[in-house]
Amino acid sequence: MSTVRAKFICNSVEPQEASEGESKGSSVTMSPVTSGSVENESFYKATPGGSVQLSIINEGAAEYFKVGQEYYIDFTLVE
Repeated sequence: MSTVRAKFICNSVEPQEASEGESKGSSVTMSPVTSGSVENESFYKATPGGSVQLSIINEGAAEYFKVGQEYYIDFTLVE
């Protein structure tokens, strides 16, 4: 097996602030999908729990994540 794929939903995108009130990026929190489609139910059987939390400094990358949207996450072993 070269890659494992999971499907997560974005639960929150929160700005992080530096001590002077300047933006320090965003925090993104995601959890596994549980329902809503046959595909989601299949993913749920393989990954029923967990979470992904990202701290993103790049503003453009942070804007990619939208609350309520679903995302595939691929895990590939580095050899």
